[in-house]
Amino acid sequence: MAAEAGSPYFRLGYNSLGAFATINHLHFQAYYLSVPFPIEKAPTERIPVKCQSENGVKVSRLLNYPVRGLVYEGGNSVQDLSDMVVGACIWLQENNVPFNVLISDTGRKIFLLPQCYAEKQALGEVSQELLDTQVNPAVWEISGHMVLKRRKDYEEASEAYAWRLLAEVSLSEERFKEVETYIFAATGLVESLDEQMDADETMASTSQSSPPVATPLPEDCLVLQ
Repeated sequence: MAAEAGSPYFRLGYNSLGAFATINHLHFQAYYLSVPFPIEKAPTERIPVKCQSENGVKVSRLLNYPVRGLVYEGGNSVQDLSDMVVGACIWLQENNVPFNVLISDTGRKIFLLPQCYAEKQALGEVSQELLDTQVNPAVWEISGHMVLKRRKDYEEASEAYAWRLLAEVSLSEERFKEVETYIFAATGLVESLDEQMDADETMASTSQSSPPVATPLPEDCLVLQ
């Protein structure tokens, strides 16, 4: 659907059970917004892995973002990309790890975001201040578009506030690495020194010689009405 829409402003999102999906009603959500989500602007780090099926899918980690996640892109076909992500989602679901998915860039880039906010709520590990906001961080909130229900929260909203809320969603670094390892094993990904060398060379080439690219997207993600 994202590929058929043919617009970078059209995204699809998915929430699993435990990640604020509607109870007994799993479905995809479509969202059209003519500015980039903050998560789409976050830097990434290429992971030196190679798929045993040679499907061309590249995997990266999100950097400098409050929620840890994986980014899948490329592939020899849309089917190759979707199969890789579906395999990861199946492992997460079968092992009771809640997750959210954002399909971006006309279906060419997919963000996979394991999370634990509901678990922390159940264990009493989320501050009452954050609970009082009544914000349930699902795929769109994690991507950076929050609907605030109280005037107080809206008037006091800031990047620091959003970061603090979303940081509660993220798996710890140790837990994320553990989940990442299991996902890679389940989807036939293996570490590759050649992939690391290619990624390093590409990064060096890009940083040294790539000219600025004009973009129609505004720099600021804040939408004022």
